[in-house]
Formats: sequence, structure tokens, C-alpha cells
Amino acid sequence: MNDPVDPKLPDLRYIRELARVFKQYELDELEIEAGDQRILLRQADLASGATHAAPPTAAPTFVPVAAAAPRAESPAPASSPAAEVASGEFITTPFVGTFYRSARPDTPAFVEVGKRVAAGETVCIVEAMKLFNEIEADFNCVIDEILVENGQPVEYGAKLFRVRKL
Repeated sequence: MNDPVDPKLPDLRYIRELARVFKQYELDELEIEAGDQRILLRQADLASGATHAAPPTAAPTFVPVAAAAPRAESPAPASSPAAEVASGEFITTPFVGTFYRSARPDTPAFVEVGKRVAAGETVCIVEAMKLFNEIEADFNCVIDEILVENGQPVEYGAKLFRVRKL
């Protein structure tokens, strides 16, 4: 007899595939949000050596977004560029994913430091779940600083560029 599956819970095969990708690419953190579900995998959570899925009552891997408490951001190391950025205008990412400065490895970066950018102009791409999302400038500006390395994972709302409005 099959147990009924709660439609609000993510597919266990999907979670296992995410865990496989997480290990394969040696990620520190992976977060996926879809509708009212959030799946968050962190290296520290996997360091205990547990290889089986814990029952949902013990330690859920996912939480509904509405019930999720605000996450405490871990402080950035003093040597990271993000820690040195105090204030200014920024272009941020509306996605969790991987930051790319160009459309393909063999093409030039969309922007460089000092470049004037028009509102609506593509400044980078954030790849999320095999979808390549173009990030555009919301206003005319000059790129003062690139805050993320090419190929680096980014969180929702991460500052990608420090800019100066024109």
C-alpha cells in the first residue's frame, strides 16, 4: 500500500538531485525557492556526514516561505570586496544563482569599471536552474566597481556592481 504524499512537500528525488549537484560542484550553499517552498542546503549541514534524509519532523530541509524566519547573514571576511563596500548605489540580483560577466566564455564582458550604462542595458547574467537571466541597469549610471567574481554563486539581493547615477 502506498503512503499518501503531501503535495506541499517537494519531490524527494528532486532533493536528492540537488544534493548530488551540491556535492559535485563543491558548493557551500544552495537555495531554491519555488512558490511557497524553500530548499536550503549548506555545507555545514552536510559536514556531519549524514547521508540519509532526516524525517521532516526532526530537521526539515525546506520551509514554507511564509513561515521562514529572516536568515542571519554571516559576516563577510574583512578581506572580501563586499565587506569594504560601505555605501552608494548598487545593481543587485533578483535571483539566487551563478554570476556571469559575459554571455559566453569567448565573448567580452557586458561592462567594465568606468563604463557608462544606459537604463535597460544588460550588465551581467545570473544563471538559475539552467535559465540565463539578463540583469539590466534600472537607471543611467557609470560602473564604479564590480563586486562579484565571474562564476561565483550569488544570493538573492546580492550587490553585483557599485554604480554612480548619471
